Amino acid sequence: MDFPVFDLHCDTAFALLGEHYDTIGNLRSNNLHIDLERAGAFPGYAQCFACYTSPDLKLPKGVSVASLFEREMVAVLRETEQNSDLISLTYTAEEIEENLKNGRMSAILTIEGTAGFDYNVDLLEDLYNIGFRITTLGWNEKNPLTGSCVTGGGLTEQGRAYVKEAQRLGMVVDVSHISDEGFWDIMDITEKPVIASHSNSRTIWNVPRNLTDEMYQAICKTDGTVGINLYTAFLGDNPDMDTVCDHIFHFLHLAGNDNHISLGSDFDGMDTLPAGISGVQDYHKLADRLLQRGLKEDTVEKICWKNAIGVIKKCSM
Repeated sequence: MDFPVFDLHCDTAFALLGEHYDTIGNLRSNNLHIDLERAGAFPGYAQCFACYTSPDLKLPKGVSVASLFEREMVAVLRETEQNSDLISLTYTAEEIEENLKNGRMSAILTIEGTAGFDYNVDLLEDLYNIGFRITTLGWNEKNPLTGSCVTGGGLTEQGRAYVKEAQRLGMVVDVSHISDEGFWDIMDITEKPVIASHSNSRTIWNVPRNLTDEMYQAICKTDGTVGINLYTAFLGDNPDMDTVCDHIFHFLHLAGNDNHISLGSDFDGMDTLPAGISGVQDYHKLADRLLQRGLKEDTVEKICWKNAIGVIKKCSM
C-alpha cells in the first residue's frame, strides 16, 4: 500500500554539488538515493533537505565552510525553481498540506551543523526568513554551542540562546548528532516539541548516535518525533527491512502510542543501506513490511506522514 511520505532528513543537497562542490546535479532524475521522478510515485511527498557543514570537512582551495552552506542552499532553491512543475519550496505546514492536495511535492530547508554561518545566533532570523525550518546545533564536532555524540560536552550559554531563539522563531530544534549531555540540557529548557530527525534506538543497536530509551521518552513528552535513520551503521549487523522495523517497534512499545515516530532516511548521506532498500522508491516496501508485521494502516500513515507534519505545525504556533 502506498502512503504519502514525509522524510525529515537527507543529504541530497550536499550530494548534488558533486565531488568538487562546484557542480549542481539534477534533482529531477539522477543516480542518487533521491530524485523527483522516483519520489513522484507516492501519493504525496515532502522532503527536508539538510544543508550540512562541519569544520572537520576537508574542502578544496577556494571553498570555505560558509560558501559550502550557501552552495547547498542555492542547490535546493535552484532545483525547486527549475522543477516547479513537480515541487516547491515550502514555508508552512499549510503549504505542505496544500501541495499534498494538489499532487505537488514539497521541499523544506534544514540545517545540519551550524559551522556554515559561524554558529551565529543573530543570523537565525535571516535563515528562517529564507525558509529554514529545522536546525541541529552541530554535527560530530564540539563547537561554540554544544558538544556532540563523538566529543561529549553539554550546551554552552550560546547554545542555550540558540535553542531559545530557534524556538521563538518557529524553527524546530533537532537533537540528532548532539551529545547526551547536550540532549538533556535541551530537555531542561525546551518550550516546544523537539525532534531527532535521523536517529534510531540505542537499545536495538548500541552506538552513540542513537537514542537511549529515556531520550526517546523525553522527546515524546515534548510532543516531538524521531525520524528513523536507514544508514546501516545505526541499524545493526547486516541489517534488512526487518531490522528497520525492529527499531520502530521498540519505540512504539516504549511510548505506548504511535504519535512520535517518523521517517528520517539520511539518504545520500551514507554509502550503505539495509537489504531491500536502495533509495526513496523503496519506502513503499517498508510500509508494506510494517503492515505485514501487524501495524494498522493508520499507524503506518502516521509514521510516513502525519507525525512529521504535526510537529512542524506545533512548532510554528
